[in-house]
Amino acid sequence: MTTEEFTLKLLPKKDKLFRLAVFLLKNREEAEDTVQEVYLKLWDIKERLEKYNNMEAVMMTMTRNRCLDKLKTKREKFGSLNENINNQPYTSVMEQSVQKDMVMQARRFMDRLPEQQKTIIHLRDVEGYEYEEIKEITGFDLNYIRVNLSRARKSIRTSLIKLEENELR
Repeated sequence: MTTEEFTLKLLPKKDKLFRLAVFLLKNREEAEDTVQEVYLKLWDIKERLEKYNNMEAVMMTMTRNRCLDKLKTKREKFGSLNENINNQPYTSVMEQSVQKDMVMQARRFMDRLPEQQKTIIHLRDVEGYEYEEIKEITGFDLNYIRVNLSRARKSIRTSLIKLEENELR
């Protein structure tokens, strides 16, 4: 694989890798370093990359594994992600504020999930991957993915409902 082929094939995936790394590490600089490390590793093995059917899954798996390694060695505490809400037309400032707060709360509850559930819900609901792609990235069984995604969503939904009930009292 030439430098040009490498660049054209792999660099467009950089944003997805970065979002996953930020999600897992909760640190932009650490995420940037991780993505850079993944690209260096890919460069080192560029001659062998042709044998993979789904390069995106390979790259996401490498990023995830590198992030998990960093978390294990440093025992970092998780912070909150910078929120990113698209301003929707025809919504009042009040509605946008409520929506922003709801997303922030959901992310906090998401951060409390077990690592596998957190990864699965991020890949499915934030990144938009299909179940088969999540299976390739994580190595988890499809049934395991579905069950844990359902549990993660239920946990977040239950926590949000309890929070709302407490605020109404």
